[in-house]
Amino acid sequence: MDTKLTLSIDKDVVEEAKKYARKRNTSLSHLIENYLVSVTSKGKDQENEITPLVKSLSGVLKMGGKEDHRKQYGDYLANKYK
Repeated sequence: MDTKLTLSIDKDVVEEAKKYARKRNTSLSHLIENYLVSVTSKGKDQENEITPLVKSLSGVLKMGGKEDHRKQYGDYLANKYK
């Protein structure tokens, strides 16, 4: 059952959120509902959730066979900060 909710949000934030929703072919209400579901979901282990930062780092290192991963990471950092 849907329930009406009144929120006080900065006008500029609402306008940007509407643009964001439009680009994704959804409604602002649906975006907010999905957000609230994600932050209140029960049974979800919050400690093991992969954060966006960690997701962005996935695939940075090319993993081979039995190579020394610490050396490989050290080489990556050395090249990155030359």
